[in-house]
Amino acid sequence: MTKAHLIAFAVLALSFLAMDALWLGIISTGFYQQAIGHLLAPKPDFVAAAAFYLIYLAGTFYFAVWPAFRDGKIRTALISGAFFGFVAYATYDLTNAATLKDWPLSMTIIDLIWGTVLTGTCAGISAWTGFKFRSR
Repeated sequence: MTKAHLIAFAVLALSFLAMDALWLGIISTGFYQQAIGHLLAPKPDFVAAAAFYLIYLAGTFYFAVWPAFRDGKIRTALISGAFFGFVAYATYDLTNAATLKDWPLSMTIIDLIWGTVLTGTCAGISAWTGFKFRSR
């Protein structure tokens, strides 16, 4: 891994965590509470959350940012990141819809949109930043 890759991963992590914290902590709090409040724990399990973020960021880097470095196109990170986000969030939401009583369709739709936009955007930002630090 080069310095550009490490910087790109750091930017991916920072942008993803910042945007997701804004989404979960401020923008959508009321929606989640209303839609699935009966399923929410009193406080998050931060160990599980940290494990999720590390695994998810590694997957986003591997499946979206790394290919963008290979072909030199930010568009690759945007499209691959968006698709990876869609697949990952669909896995979570559709599994919940299939196995949990009263899982709201609105939750699935909003989560799929959020996961797609969030992951594609952060992968694109990561690749763009990493490209700025590549040796020429």
